[in-house]
Amino acid sequence: MSLLDIIFMDDYLVAINKPHGLLVHRSPIAKDADEFALQILRDQLNRRVFPVHRLDRKTGGVLLFALSKDVEKLMQQQFSDNLVDKKYLAIVRGHTPDEQEIDYALRKENGTLQEAFTRYKTLARAELDVPLGAHPTSRYSLVEAKPETGRMHQLRKHFSHIFHPIIGDRTHGCNKQNKLFKEQWELDTMLLHASQLSFNHPVTSNKIPIEAPLQDEFLRIKKMMGWENLS
Repeated sequence: MSLLDIIFMDDYLVAINKPHGLLVHRSPIAKDADEFALQILRDQLNRRVFPVHRLDRKTGGVLLFALSKDVEKLMQQQFSDNLVDKKYLAIVRGHTPDEQEIDYALRKENGTLQEAFTRYKTLARAELDVPLGAHPTSRYSLVEAKPETGRMHQLRKHFSHIFHPIIGDRTHGCNKQNKLFKEQWELDTMLLHASQLSFNHPVTSNKIPIEAPLQDEFLRIKKMMGWENLS
C-alpha cells in the first residue's frame, strides 16, 4: 500500500482521504483484508493514532483520527452528539428530486429502531444511451447528502429506501445496475465519497473544515456522465 493522503494534521488530530476499498481497522467480517488505514497511518507517522469515527470499506473520503486517547474521547462525543457536519457525494440510480429530506428510522442489529435523518440536494442528472431491462436508456444523479444522524450504513439504506440506490452498493443497492457498471465500465467500488467534515476543534475550539478531493474511480464515472466540469 502506498502512503495515505494526509489532508489535515495538527498536534491533536490527523485526517486522511481514505481510498475506496480500504478498511479502517481489522474486522472479523472482512478476514480477506490484510491492509488497514489504522496500521498504515500509524506506520507512516510512526506514532499511535485513534479512529474517532468510521467509513465503510467501499466508501472513500475524509477519515479522522485523534493522536491521543483524550482527544479521541472528545471527538467521539462530538460525533455521538451529532455536532459534526458531514457532507457526502454519491452517484445514484434514477433522477432524484432537486432536494429531499429522508426521515426514516433504521433498525440496529439487535432490532432496536433508531431515528435517522438525511438531507440531500441534486447537483446533476444524466441519461445514458445504455438500455437496462425494459428501459431504453439509463438515468443517474449526482447528489450531495448531509446525514444529520450517524447510523450504520445510513446513506446507503436511505437512498435504497427512496428507490435511488447508490451505484456499487452490493448490500443495499441494485444488482442489475451494479452488474452493468462492473461489466460495462469495470467499476468495482461504491460511488459514495465523504467529501467534507466540519467541527469545532476539541482543544482549540476553532472551526475546522476538512475537505477530501474525489478519487480516480469516482472522477472517471463522473466524467463518463458528462459532469467533469462540476466542482
